Order: sequence, then structure tokens, then C-alpha cells
Amino acid sequence: MSKNIKLLLIMGVLTLLLIVAEKNKSANAQGAKTGPVLSVILDTKVVKSSMSGRVFLVLSKSESKGITPEPRWIEPDPFFGLAVSSIKPGEPLIIDNKWQGFPLENIEKVPPGTYWASAILDLNKASRKIFSSEGNYFSKSVKVELGSVNQAPNVLVLDQVFHEPQFPETEVVKLAQMESKLLSKFHGRRIMLRAGVALPQSYKDNKDRKYPAIYEVPGFGGNHFAALSSPGRGKTAVEGGEEVVHIMLDPDCPLGHHVFADSANNGPWGKALTEEFIPFLEKEFRLIPQSWARLVTGHSSGGWSSLWLQLKYPNVFGGVWSTAPDPVDFRDFQKINLYASNQNMFKDEKGKDRPIGRKGDTPFLFYKPFSDMEFAMGRGGQLGSFEAVFSERDSQGNPKKLWDRKTGVVDSDTAESWKKYDIRLLVENNKDALFGKLKGKIHVYMGDKDTFYLEGATRLLGDTLKKLGSDATVVLFAGKDHSNLMDAEMRARISKEMAQSLQKGKQLNSNR
Repeated sequence: MSKNIKLLLIMGVLTLLLIVAEKNKSANAQGAKTGPVLSVILDTKVVKSSMSGRVFLVLSKSESKGITPEPRWIEPDPFFGLAVSSIKPGEPLIIDNKWQGFPLENIEKVPPGTYWASAILDLNKASRKIFSSEGNYFSKSVKVELGSVNQAPNVLVLDQVFHEPQFPETEVVKLAQMESKLLSKFHGRRIMLRAGVALPQSYKDNKDRKYPAIYEVPGFGGNHFAALSSPGRGKTAVEGGEEVVHIMLDPDCPLGHHVFADSANNGPWGKALTEEFIPFLEKEFRLIPQSWARLVTGHSSGGWSSLWLQLKYPNVFGGVWSTAPDPVDFRDFQKINLYASNQNMFKDEKGKDRPIGRKGDTPFLFYKPFSDMEFAMGRGGQLGSFEAVFSERDSQGNPKKLWDRKTGVVDSDTAESWKKYDIRLLVENNKDALFGKLKGKIHVYMGDKDTFYLEGATRLLGDTLKKLGSDATVVLFAGKDHSNLMDAEMRARISKEMAQSLQKGKQLNSNR
């Protein structure tokens, strides 16, 4: 241990001893136990000036060797967060009941016992990850005893800095990145567009050959690193040996998954992709710069993204294969009709807790605790990610809240403003394109037992497309859920349909 850290610990412990003495004095006088006494200190050797962000304490029954894992959706380790506008190096930040917690309300609710405690300072720089974002500070995991009357104070020193892993390029998988002038201007800082590019084996043999491209958008939590598995899964060719360049886009942003939609909070991601990044990629990787040679696909949030891109930019892409997309009709937003009056995110019409996830027919995840968890996180959650894309900005510069975090009541004005991102309405308002620019291009696949109740919205979209006379393919597969929808049979089907689309486009182009 360095002298610097020893000094910080001594200073922190001395400060806490005074606090402990006062708490014990007050508690003993009232015949009550004292609560946990923990503090966080920024290492003066690592940080020279005050910092702002959100500080977290995470308690676990196992030691964390590096950065603490992100909160799990199911049974997360207890964590507590506090927004700070100015935390000074060397000054202890006391962990008390002001810190927002999940699944425990506050630190004093922690059951007595032995824990491994870790602290993180989230600077909210680039990624949705509240713990493992580039430049975040974190402490080493410290073993603590909580719950005793005369509990010894513990100091967590923020002396580690997290850095994102480097993209491990290979002969056939490359990193593509460029600064977006559009996004950098919007955010007032440098914003990068990134993708993992998987090349076919023939790419290096013929320097004059150009290739069609499949653009894939990962689901929530995914990024361009998924391209590293593309060659092993045969994703640089579709059925019949039609070689393609497989481009895995990065949809990650501080507020969640930006879904490549232009928004008031995340910025012009759709415009940046279509006007900046795609031309760059086509030049760098010898791609065919024509719409028939650009296919787009994705699953879950990536499924919504891919469908949005095809519908919003019908002249840019030649076909979409969207699987298990996030809600595509807000009349069934995971079983909630956002346009109906007196809606509540937490309770259904019968007053029962609303589920947001199920295994088979058995709910395992509910809106209220899921919302509470994201409230403690502060940013980067799945539900908050929807607000970041679909909502306008409030007076504080944050996404307008769709629902009250305490009561679950849906704000009807905010719901109304979401209509511009309702894919069903986008189709209805641009129905003429279905018989021209979008003819033969739309493919949407969903399991009728989707884990996150997404099948209802897809069914409504399919009904609308059918009513309008569109040739779009919308299929719900019996018994399939969010995960097992993408089995070998589905992958083979999509590969075959993509191959047919490319062959048709190539033939039409050669006849001109």
C-alpha cells in the first residue's frame, strides 16, 4: 500500500471515528443500534481536482477482482447511489440514508453480516454502463462487517481508473470508427461512430471487388464487439455462398441504446449513420454504394432499430429482417396502452402488479421494482433508454418522464409526444411508400410467447400492414420466446431471404 493511500485512510478513519462516536452516543442514549459507517475518498494521487458525477456503493457476498459488474436485472447485489456536484480529493464522502438504494431502500436496511464493499464514481462520459464506463474511478473490493453496535469505520479509496478494452482486430475482423460532426456538434464534445467489420475470406484476394453489406444492430447491452463472432457463425456469407461484409454497429450511449433514431436527448444518430458513417464505410471497405446492397437486421432493441431505419430511410436500405423488436405499436407497450386515459405502469386495470418479463406463462420481472432499480442507477437503464429516445427534453435538460417514479401514473402529454416514434403510425402516415420504396423489403419475426411481452405490438403492426394491403412479412411463431426465436431454423430462413434479396437486386442493377 502506498504512503499516499495510507495517509488517506488514516485521515478518513479519523474523520469517521468522530462520526461513529457521535452516532454511538446518540444511539446509546436512545437504546438503539448504530447503522453502517462507510465512506468514499478520491485518491489525491490519482485525482487533482473536484469531480462531479454519481458515486455508488456495491455490497456483495463475493470479492470483485476488478471493476464491479453492472447491476443484474434479476437479484442484483445491493447498491446505493448519490449524485455529487463536487467531490474533492481526500475528503470523505459519508454513505448515509440519502443514498438511493436497490433492492434495499437505504444503507441502514442492510442485514448484519460480512460483505465485500466496492465504490465507483461514474463520470457519465460515453457508455450506458454506470460502473464500467471509460474513465470511471473505482475502489478495490474491501471486506467489511456491517451491523454491529460499535462497528469499525471503513474507507473505500477511489484509486483505480477503468479503461474500455481495445478492439482486438484480426485479419478478417476490423474496427471502423470516425468522429461524427453532427453528433459532436449536438453534444459539444467528440462523439465517435463505431462498428466491427467482418470481412469475407475472398476480400484480400481481389482488391477491385466490391461487396454488399449487412448492417446489424445489437440489442440492449450489445455493441460492435459482437462482430468478433461473425466469421465463426458464417455471417460473412448468406445462403448460396453470396459473400457479404457484415457490419456490427455500436448502439451504446450514456442514456442507454440510441436505436439509431434522431432524438432530442441522444442527438441525430439516424442522420449520422446514413449521412456520415455509411459513406465512410463504403469507401473504406469497398462496399457497393447502392440501396439493394445494404440490408439491415437486429434483435430486440436492435430489431426496433433495424425496422426504424428501413422505414425512416427507405431509399438507403434494401431490406430489413427485424426479430423480436421492442414495442412497434404504443397501444401495446409491453401490455400497456400508452394512449388510453388513466394508465399506470405499475398496476394493471385490476390493480395487480404489472409484469415486464415472464418465463413461459410465469412472470418473473415486474415494472415497479425494475423502475426502482433504474431510479437508483440514475441513467443507462432499459426503460429510461426508451424515454431518452422518445421523449422531449424537460426544463432541466433531461428526458421527460413517461411515468411518475413513485406512483407509476403515466403522463398523457408525454405519451402523446411519443407518437412520432410509433412505428405503426409511421407506416400509416407513409402508406404510399409501402407499395413503392418499401415493396418487398419488410420482414418482422416474433415469438408469440415473447419473454418481455413484445408480441402484442408486433401483432398490431402486422394487422395494420395487412389492412393497408402491404406485402410485408410479419410472422409470430408459436411457442417461441425472446431467446429461442433465433434458432438454427430462423437463421437459415433469414439467410435464404437475404440471399434472394441480394440476387434480385444484383440482377435488376445489371439490366439497367
